[in-house]
Amino acid sequence: MYRVTKALNHNALLAVRENSAKEYLLLGKGIGFGKKVAEHIEPGEDVRIYSLQSDSERGNARELVRDIEPVYLEISNTILTKAEEEFGKIDRSILFPMADHIAFAVERIRKGEQISNPLTQDIQVLFYKEYKIAELAETLLQQIEGVSIDKDEVGYIALHVHSSICDEKVSNAMQIAAAVRECIAMIEEEKGSKIDVQTLSYNRLMNHIKYMAARGMTGEELKLDMNDYIESQFPNSFRIADAVCRHLSHALRIELPEIEIGYLAMHIERVCDSEIDS
Repeated sequence: MYRVTKALNHNALLAVRENSAKEYLLLGKGIGFGKKVAEHIEPGEDVRIYSLQSDSERGNARELVRDIEPVYLEISNTILTKAEEEFGKIDRSILFPMADHIAFAVERIRKGEQISNPLTQDIQVLFYKEYKIAELAETLLQQIEGVSIDKDEVGYIALHVHSSICDEKVSNAMQIAAAVRECIAMIEEEKGSKIDVQTLSYNRLMNHIKYMAARGMTGEELKLDMNDYIESQFPNSFRIADAVCRHLSHALRIELPEIEIGYLAMHIERVCDSEIDS
């Protein structure tokens, strides 16, 4: 049982749990309609309940929820429900910073201020499923607010979706995307040509670097050492992979074991083969 402290709109309200001083945000169709302060309610199974005790890199949940228009909380809740359907258990506390970001994005757009995201294309590849879910914001904002957001904004929202799945800060996800982009640029420079982003080999290469970074952060190690074989068969790709691994280690301040070099070299070689075949 909950006691209403404030109805935000028809679909959102603030309440405290009975016999507790902790406050929560309740989101659900019609949950706030006609509700009065101090009224007691029992939320149904379709109501999402968010604790206001959490903090994020963008601020305290209690402070954020009072500054954000409820419609953006609802949109973020819908996006997270879609993410939950796709990925299973997620961290829903990302709702508050996500809603804050969407609200700020809409404010900028209405003022004619668009921001660019140089990593949008990389985010689309690295966090493909997250990006497809984030596109829901594009549809909802157009339908509800009459506001059009571009792919750059969708890319930033995708990072929030990713954060809800991996319990990783949005800034860390952005840092990884930037580091991967730098590694791809190094490989392109060494090869002397641009890599076709439409190829399956490019997709695999980017994802391999992403998971390589993730392994470096968690300390997970690969089992099979392929370095001697790969170096003898593809010395140039191995040399490039060695330089890329050292760069990634420095950029993300992680330790990458030497065993990673051979696997990365194999992906680099595949990209070279696909370029030749095309």
